[in-house]
Amino acid sequence: MGATNTAGRLLASVFNSGPQEPTFCNCLDVPNGGVLLGLPGLLSMGLLRHTEKYFQLPNSYYRLDSIFLLLAFMALARVKTIEDLRYCPPGEWGKLLGLDRIPEAKTLREKVHLLVENDQASQWGSELSLDWMGMFPESSGVLYIDGHVRVYNGSKTELPRHYVARQKLCLRATTDYWVGAMDGQPFFMVNKAVDPGLLTVLTEEIVPRLEHDIPCQPSLLELEEDKYLTRFTMVYDREGYSPDFMLRMRGRRIACLTYRKYPGDDWPEIEFHEQRVSLAAGHRVTMKLAERGTFLGEKLWVREIRKLTESGHQTSIISTDYARELTASAAAMFARWSQENFFKYMRENYNLDRLADYSLEDIPESTEVVNPKYREADGKVRKLVAQLTRKRCKCNELLLRDDIEPKKVEKFETKKQALLEEVESMAQNLVELKNHRKATPKHVKLSDLPKEDRFKMLGMKSKYFIDVIKLVAYRTETAMVNIARQNMRHQDEARSLLCSLYATDADILPAHEGGKLTVRLHQPANNCSAIIVNEICRELNATNTIFPGTNLMLVYELVS
Repeated sequence: MGATNTAGRLLASVFNSGPQEPTFCNCLDVPNGGVLLGLPGLLSMGLLRHTEKYFQLPNSYYRLDSIFLLLAFMALARVKTIEDLRYCPPGEWGKLLGLDRIPEAKTLREKVHLLVENDQASQWGSELSLDWMGMFPESSGVLYIDGHVRVYNGSKTELPRHYVARQKLCLRATTDYWVGAMDGQPFFMVNKAVDPGLLTVLTEEIVPRLEHDIPCQPSLLELEEDKYLTRFTMVYDREGYSPDFMLRMRGRRIACLTYRKYPGDDWPEIEFHEQRVSLAAGHRVTMKLAERGTFLGEKLWVREIRKLTESGHQTSIISTDYARELTASAAAMFARWSQENFFKYMRENYNLDRLADYSLEDIPESTEVVNPKYREADGKVRKLVAQLTRKRCKCNELLLRDDIEPKKVEKFETKKQALLEEVESMAQNLVELKNHRKATPKHVKLSDLPKEDRFKMLGMKSKYFIDVIKLVAYRTETAMVNIARQNMRHQDEARSLLCSLYATDADILPAHEGGKLTVRLHQPANNCSAIIVNEICRELNATNTIFPGTNLMLVYELVS
């Protein structure tokens, strides 16, 4: 049941009174009651931090913190969109917040729109990113930077096409550049509707922000005393390979770590030695590693480190962090899968790629985009190159034949001559097409495009707001995973255990005189899980968390 607080809702509707304070009563078997275990982590990760500074709602029935808590609980419970609330019992979800019911999907969508209309979400996200870096300064010294292609299947706008590696197709999409720690936990994201490339985004947006935000950077005196000391290290893939960029970053005392393009000949296997490498997750693995100094692009000395696989393949990485140990550099580069795992997990569990609304925003007219005429000319060149390659293969096959019967020689020579002439004609046409492509500008300003070729970008205000809350929920889940793994034999099952825990029914038992709010969880499927859940409850109870808007301290326990 829902909407039982008739008097409170009437006052809020007619007299604009409110908001309604959370009021808990004894409730048994509340669905998804396990999400309340995430509340201490959500608060510690900053869910309600800085909210009053950046967000404000007009007087209404629902409190600001109730809206934030509802969105975070939805993320933990895998309710992936606001529209999915239509199929959730509003009264049961209201019990988790101390309300008679949660807002319906339309109302919640309107409140989200009010919260982000002045782009406060990006400022809030920046504040939280600073807080996270300050909370974990040891993890902000080495940062992973990677682009995530977010496919758009709608018809509101004709976005540029991007190559989507996971689908092996060129699809209309937008690119998000994520900056995260070595364990995969994210700090912030930069969205680009028109992707200028990783190097441009690094130079213009990410590096200046990191120079300002990263805590515990060496002082100028320390940098002067040690010429090999760096501010921090950036790890990225081959898209960002550029000796010129690495040289510029070296001048700013920022180290770069990436794969090397065109590594050349293999090194002798005698140079490789087995090394014990400690990964960010705590695992220790054995790698065959070798190292040399390489003068890259005839302008910069770098460390080149190679890993030899069992198949004999050599993977080459280059680094301008001259002081870091060999094994630490290898661990930083070869643990990039943690960020790929983050993208995959967030897509599947938190619906990271889903739009929050269907709004569109204008792109600055000074933005440079690929010229449609250049794309057309380039397509013709590529098509003719493929056709010419096939014709030349066919021509070479005829030229190499020596088994022609005497009576068919004349016919064969005629066919061969015609094919040679066709190849020559196609080669001449190819030269003309290449000259035409060369004379066509590759990029033009958006304002110079014909109206039929212009496009808009997807609205990011609501999505960025929802994504920041999802990041808070993911960090909360990760913190609880770390607690659970201390008592688990199969540590890979920790996240699955927590997903089932968030969906567990619970009894909510307030004791107003004692100032306690007891969340009594139902027993899990087996005794091993019960031991782990008991340990999680013990750790959470030690935080002495007060439910927002009340004076009730949360107490977690299992049904005995």
